[in-house]
This record gives sequence, structure tokens and C-alpha cells, in this order.
Amino acid sequence: MSVSFPNVYTHRKVADTASKPCELCYKPSTSVLVTPENKDFFFVCPGHLKDKGFCSPIIDEAAVAAKKKKEMEAEIERVKKEFEEKQKKKKEKEKEKEKEKGKEKEKDKNKKDDEKDKNPEEKKKTDEAGAVAPEEEPRIFSLKKAFYSQRLDKKRNAEIAKRNRERLQNPDFFPSVPKDLP
Repeated sequence: MSVSFPNVYTHRKVADTASKPCELCYKPSTSVLVTPENKDFFFVCPGHLKDKGFCSPIIDEAAVAAKKKKEMEAEIERVKKEFEEKQKKKKEKEKEKEKEKGKEKEKDKNKKDDEKDKNPEEKKKTDEAGAVAPEEEPRIFSLKKAFYSQRLDKKRNAEIAKRNRERLQNPDFFPSVPKDLP
């Protein structure tokens, strides 16, 4: 019986009440690394996940490409809407100019109103651009060779200890006392 599992760990969070000590520094942590099929898991601080000497993120290239494509399509759609709004405003201004050719004072007022209207819209645009969602932290990691072999050894030793405990519970494991006299 050999213990083996892939070197692919998924990062998960648990409730604060279920926190346990980090495997490396023993500080309470709510982050857990779990292998597929739950063969191995251990608690680790989020700071250790960023450490290049401990683990490296596994990035799903297809998901990243799909996310970028979706963001580009959203950006294109937003720019199209902005352009259409500007075209509508331009047409409205042209109509107003035709109607009010002789009234210079009202034009000045309209320009001021338009400038006031533009400022909040520009603020919204900059807020939207600045409010781009922060990049998600990677969820899938692979441990460095030394840490992965340490996890394998720990699982193997636990399995051996379990087997030894079961053997000790079995009365046939110990030798019996000799029955015939010498």
C-alpha cells in the first residue's frame, strides 16, 4: 500500500471557528490546501501561499484567456455606448443651434450646463475605470519538491503507524507460549 496523490492543491477557506494552526508557522489560519478527492489537506497561512519557495500557482491558461476576452468585449461595448451618447448630444446641440441662432446669451448658458453635465459623467467613467476588480488570487497550487515529499512522508508514516496499531490489537500477532515441555 503506497500513498500517492497528485501535487495539485486547491486553496479553500474555512470559518473562523474552524481555524487550526498553520503547518509551517503554527499561527491560527483559516486557509486550507486540499488535494483532489480529499486525500491530503493541511492548514497554511495566506502569506505562505505567496512565498515562491513554498508553492507555485497553477494558472489555467484557457480560463485566463476567456476572462481577458470577456473584459475586452465589455470594454468595446462600453466605448460603443459612449460614442453613441456623444453622437446623440452632438445632434441635439446642432438642433439647438439652429433654433437659437439669434440668442447668444442662451447659448452661453447651454454651454455652461453642458459642461456641468460632462463633469459628473467624466467622474463616473474614471470611477468605472478605477473600479476594475482586483485580480483574483490563484486557487490551485503545486508544492515545491521538498514540501511535497514531506507531505508524502507524513502520510506514509501515518499509514504505517495505523497498520502497526491494528497489528498490536490482533492477539495472533504475538508469539504463543510453548505448550510441550523440553
